Amino acid sequence: MAEIQLYNTAARAKVPLEPLVTPGHPKMYVCGPTVYDRAHLGNARPAIVFDVLYRLLRHTYGAENVTYVRNFTDVDDKINAEARRRMEAGTPGTMEELIRARSDETIAWYLEDMAAVGVSEPDEMPRATEYIGQMVAMIAALIERGHAYEAEGHVLFAVRSYDAYGKLSGRSVDDMIAGARVEVAPYKADPMDFVLWKPSSAEEPGWDSPWGRGRPGWHIECSAMAADLLGESFDIHGGGNDLIFPHHENEIAQSKCMNHAFARIWMHNEMLQVEGKKMSKSLGNFFTVRDLLDQGVPGEVIRFVMLSTHYRKPMDWTTEKAREAEATLRKWHGIVGDTAPGNLPEAVIDALSDDLNTAGAIAELHRLARDGDAAGLAAGLDILGIGLLPPESAGEIPNDVRTLIETLIDARRTARAEKDFARADALRDGFAAAGLIVKDTSEGAEWEIGPDFDPARLEALT
Repeated sequence: MAEIQLYNTAARAKVPLEPLVTPGHPKMYVCGPTVYDRAHLGNARPAIVFDVLYRLLRHTYGAENVTYVRNFTDVDDKINAEARRRMEAGTPGTMEELIRARSDETIAWYLEDMAAVGVSEPDEMPRATEYIGQMVAMIAALIERGHAYEAEGHVLFAVRSYDAYGKLSGRSVDDMIAGARVEVAPYKADPMDFVLWKPSSAEEPGWDSPWGRGRPGWHIECSAMAADLLGESFDIHGGGNDLIFPHHENEIAQSKCMNHAFARIWMHNEMLQVEGKKMSKSLGNFFTVRDLLDQGVPGEVIRFVMLSTHYRKPMDWTTEKAREAEATLRKWHGIVGDTAPGNLPEAVIDALSDDLNTAGAIAELHRLARDGDAAGLAAGLDILGIGLLPPESAGEIPNDVRTLIETLIDARRTARAEKDFARADALRDGFAAAGLIVKDTSEGAEWEIGPDFDPARLEALT
């Protein structure tokens, strides 16, 4: 069994994965989406990254010996705002019914879109609203232990009551106050104290508690759900690096103050860019997973592009990368065909065991493809969760690629007519190298796509 090494944000180093609570049975918790709208492309990255880790753990320890939990946050002001908008627009139902309907709808969208990019469902997918009792109990215990206090219907965590606060993000409380955007409310004893429970208005979702009708703060949700489903100590906690502060920092504080050992390894994926720029609605480069799927970008391509960059490096989504990925997956289909996966090549498992080096694993897949190792390639694709794409027929070719092909064939015809045989031969050889099959007939040139078609090579001929 290969030793799995993972980068631990808390330790600032790679550490071996050694399941401690239940030897040979790793347990993982990953922060899931807040379900108020469609998942954007950035939301897909942690889902895909930790899905690969889940696959690796199941391969290494056995499927029955891995527990993976990814939650849904279905208590959120953005969900409430959408439900209120629908109510004002005349949608029938109470506020709570409209909130539940929106959450149900968005969870279904998320699962559908993640399935399209090859993400398998975790062992547990708790909804925050199903664990309110556990959250109330944890908040009450934190008050009793002197780590939280009630103020004006709110319950707040007293940050300075936990000496190690800031260790995960590497900042002191005073530095955080100086540089962070924190809500300065009159009922806070300290600006950095964060909400565990807040009051709800009559139309907002709420639950009874010792502090009045209200709803939980965001951070307490994951601490309560993780403890209930995985126990007071587990092996891996994951999410995007935008969650390091404040969400994960606050989770640690709450749980440690309950004397929970909590997570041993903290893993965080880097953020996503689009064409070299931060994804933003103001820049016009913000899109959802569903947007790409509806535009005809296969889910297999989205996953391949995501995994071509190491999870701890910024990932740049570009049209060119998507085009190259699609060509590769169609070419590999011609190699694998109906071949069943063989033994997983050691080089692939070694790359994944080294801090989930998916880029290294994909480099190995390219080598397997060059060697014609269909069974090894199929096995490598399987553990990465990457599906293949069949060769395109002429009718499925994007218009820009079809136009490029016709332009190049016209260029070859012109070169022949002008007796520029060097240019004509270069185009002929370029067609072959790109996997474009061109046949000259009495009525002109006919063409079709071969199993190893690569449109990027055609562009080099222009």
